[in-house]
Amino acid sequence: MAQNKVEPQRRKGAKKNALRLCAFAVQTALLLSCTPSKTDTSKTLPEGSPKFQQYYVHGEELYLRYCSNCHQKNGAGLARLYPPVATSDYVDKNKDAVICLIRNGKSGPLIVNGISFDKLMQPIPALTDIEIAEIATYLYNTWNRREGIVEVQHVSKVLTSCDTASQ
Repeated sequence: MAQNKVEPQRRKGAKKNALRLCAFAVQTALLLSCTPSKTDTSKTLPEGSPKFQQYYVHGEELYLRYCSNCHQKNGAGLARLYPPVATSDYVDKNKDAVICLIRNGKSGPLIVNGISFDKLMQPIPALTDIEIAEIATYLYNTWNRREGIVEVQHVSKVLTSCDTASQ
């Protein structure tokens, strides 16, 4: 008689354990589905030296902080208000001018991909030369560009020759 009472309790315990195991498996599956896979290239860093990697990672952080509100996280720009930087003939052909724009901003029209943009780009004079080099390294090694590190020495040289009157 005592054994008959124990048997249903065992089955009940086994059912609870099976439900716990199923819940654990579902939670694990959900967690793993939210984790980027090894083949996800959206966050794969371009190859390069440790210095390049540092410039690139910090450049991305700075881009997100200072640039992405207008140019968007994906670099697509915002309609006809702010030009794209991801696919941009201007960015591709005017690296030194882009370096100047990051520090000094821009007023007046700017033609990007055949479209005129005339929204004020605020200057960011607080950015250091190395921070501008890091942002430029990020820009020029993201969105199908692979131009390597933009050295701070080059940025410093370019910034001394920026024509701020036309900015």
